[in-house]
Amino acid sequence: MDDQKKTGLIDSSKDGIVSAIKAAGNVGASVLETIGNLAGTAIKSTAEATGDLGTAAKNLVEGAVEGAKGLGLDATEAVSVAATGALKAAGEISAEAGAKVRDALTGTIAGVKVVLKEPFKATAETN
Repeated sequence: MDDQKKTGLIDSSKDGIVSAIKAAGNVGASVLETIGNLAGTAIKSTAEATGDLGTAAKNLVEGAVEGAKGLGLDATEAVSVAATGALKAAGEISAEAGAKVRDALTGTIAGVKVVLKEPFKATAETN
């Protein structure tokens, strides 16, 4: 896959999670469960396309924050489940993939500090 397609896939992960959050909120599905599942699926798809897992994970967390705020949900919870879903999926791919995602999700993303705890648990605090 060429670099332009990889970049498009990574960029679309943020838009995809925002759309999924809105759709889940509209149909009454468990929004948090949807966020976690989509984050995991997006990481696996990015890996299959040999994309940058760290960038994809950050975009997923940014999308989770944006989508949660749009629905009036707690952004820290959205970050936690997105980060957990991404990290769990990356860990299923390989230890190296897990490390890349874990490293990318350390710090503050979209105004929310992400604190990952092994194995595959995440907590977040609003700055």
